[in-house]
Amino acid sequence: MRKLSKETQKLFYLSLIYFFSGLPFGFFYTFIPVFLRTEGISLVHIGLFSLASLPWSLRLLWAPLIDRYFNKTFWMGISLISIGIVILSLAFIPPQGITFFILLILLCFFSSVFDAAADGFVVEWIPSATLGKANGLRIAAYRLALITFGGGLVAVSHYLGFKSIFYLIFLVSLSIGLFLLLNPFLKHNLPKKTYSLKDQFILPIVEILKRKGVFTLLLFVFTYKIGDSLLGAMVYPFWVDRGFSRLEIGLVAGSIGSLLTILGSLLGGYLSSRWTAKKSLLTLGLFQAFSNLGYTFASISALPKETVYLASVIESFTGGLGTAAFVTFLTKLCQKEFSSTQYAVFSTLFSLSLTLSRSLSGVLTTYLGYTLFFGLTFLVSLPVFLLIPKVTQHLNSEGS
Repeated sequence: MRKLSKETQKLFYLSLIYFFSGLPFGFFYTFIPVFLRTEGISLVHIGLFSLASLPWSLRLLWAPLIDRYFNKTFWMGISLISIGIVILSLAFIPPQGITFFILLILLCFFSSVFDAAADGFVVEWIPSATLGKANGLRIAAYRLALITFGGGLVAVSHYLGFKSIFYLIFLVSLSIGLFLLLNPFLKHNLPKKTYSLKDQFILPIVEILKRKGVFTLLLFVFTYKIGDSLLGAMVYPFWVDRGFSRLEIGLVAGSIGSLLTILGSLLGGYLSSRWTAKKSLLTLGLFQAFSNLGYTFASISALPKETVYLASVIESFTGGLGTAAFVTFLTKLCQKEFSSTQYAVFSTLFSLSLTLSRSLSGVLTTYLGYTLFFGLTFLVSLPVFLLIPKVTQHLNSEGS
């Protein structure tokens, strides 16, 4: 009975940790674009502000320090408190200046520290027999956080205003950060081992580079979600420019959209477990790509506003389908002895693609307009499907 109680406690705390792991991501990618556009910031600058997310792509640079010094709870607590301080500072800085951009970089940096520590914490703290439950709960908690701190905050800001949101998130982050630091149940210290730089970094990367068709593989990982990423950067500014209220944006595009993405991910994961990698990437990826045409048609001004609702529903659901197929593929690429490092390599490459494509989205939309831009995101997403037979053949030849 005592063991069951301790297991339940662990699952509860793990859900709490991953709920707040999703706070900065939802805040940065949903709340901030709506805030900036409402404050009159140009689409070009909104797109360029996406470059502040680069620390999420560079977590390999500081992850070894998190493993080597202190414990994972310390890093999570300190980084969450720092996230709160940064968000509070944003309330007093004009969004037009470089200081606002620097604060967004710091927000993403501390978020990446939290994520790296949380992922390591799961490995150290959760028994292998409980990992199935733990992974289900951590994914659900993270997605719930994206709804709460993304669309949820946008909707609440309709009534409270933006500054109140900054203050509220500061207080919540500070409280939970201190809770993580001071809670003795969460303290877990492993004996520290010193690994060589070669063992930690070089060998896993060299193994990837020695694979047959490696450059095609890396190109595929970099470009598979590029059309979806381009579209996503301009979705919320588009809703603002079409005249939707913050309440509508938060509830439909943010909250309902996130729920549909969760459903799409669950269905995509189920289908990916039954289909081959080739069929999953091709079929679910095409659904993801063609959904961009929904926003292309919805952006035509002569059409009723309800078409935007429909476009959002379709894009959110199919985005979950494509993501599930892609993540399953990335997992199969990793050798067991290098699983964490190699997955980080592939996810870093994908994150870099996400950041760079989003940074260009504002410039492209400004010159092309929403309709042509959304159509372009569909066309850009198609060439990668030509690579699927080769990269999946490589996967099968590796015996993964």
